[in-house]
Amino acid sequence: MIDGHVHLENGPLTKEYVMQFVEAAQKAGVDCLHILDHTHRFCEFAPLYEDLRKDNQSQRDWFAKKLKEPLANYHRLIAEMKQTELPIEVKFGLEVCYVPKQEAFLKNILCQYPYDFLIGSIHSIDGKLYDMPSFSKEILWDILDTDAIYQRYYEIMEDMIESDLFTQIAHPDQLKLFHYEPHYDLKPTYRRIASLAYKYHVSMESNTGIHYRYQHEDLGTNLTFLTILKQAGVNIITASDAHQPAHVGSYIKEMMKVLEELV
Repeated sequence: MIDGHVHLENGPLTKEYVMQFVEAAQKAGVDCLHILDHTHRFCEFAPLYEDLRKDNQSQRDWFAKKLKEPLANYHRLIAEMKQTELPIEVKFGLEVCYVPKQEAFLKNILCQYPYDFLIGSIHSIDGKLYDMPSFSKEILWDILDTDAIYQRYYEIMEDMIESDLFTQIAHPDQLKLFHYEPHYDLKPTYRRIASLAYKYHVSMESNTGIHYRYQHEDLGTNLTFLTILKQAGVNIITASDAHQPAHVGSYIKEMMKVLEELV
């Protein structure tokens, strides 16, 4: 059983903290754990967030609260853990906030270390965060056309996959977070995404964090999208998006059952 996306974000970059996640994974029946952190934790990635900081005060405040430390600290931790005998398989990577115009910057920095995996994610649309409960509605959802937001989000996702930088795409339908729904059929979009994911050998997540962290009725990625991905031969990876050890493996068994029943 794989939990393909868990964060060290709320704790220190230490072996002791990593072991809390490993032990939690064991208890949950997870035998392959993918540990990462957001790029906003590391000072080298600050240029990715320049447009966010410029756009409005809420986003400046959000970014100012994030930990800023050298990426080398994380690399030292990975090296230490690679030398440690562990009871389950543990891999280390990054969740990269993808910004199309920063692709050259990303290519340069991501090739400097041999991560086990790299997850591309979209948390902002042209400089505006879409998934912040405290302010995203007022800066984005209640101002711009919902269809236009969806169209732009999936345009960025196509660019992200075609960049060939990533092995995995995070929570691919997270736009549903606040129950804003487009007025057009998303199936053709899902088919384009599935075709690209298959072409570039990119795994697509079914991320249960949407369910237990945000109380959305979907257990993970919506069934229509999952069905299209499976029919296209795309690898679907289960992920909890745990931000604390207690959440490792959350609803992974239930999601595996859903995936097994897809036709």
